Amino acid sequence: MGTALAPERRERLALLLAASTGVTFTIAAVADALAVRRARRRADGPPEPPARHRERTAGERAERADSERPNRRTPVSC
Repeated sequence: MGTALAPERRERLALLLAASTGVTFTIAAVADALAVRRARRRADGPPEPPARHRERTAGERAERADSERPNRRTPVSC
């Protein structure tokens, strides 16, 4: 039983080494892309809270309600 690497075993070893190197670089590139995407999302920051509404008087509320109310009247023909 010899311990020397036969030419077939050398070729197989080289193929496995190349394949594992390619898989390692691919996984590293995908993980890096995901990390960059996550960092960019965090850099945007949380959305700003909505502005607080000021208190309106009863008259202002009534005016606004009248102006925002849709016109549902149908014209009557005579």
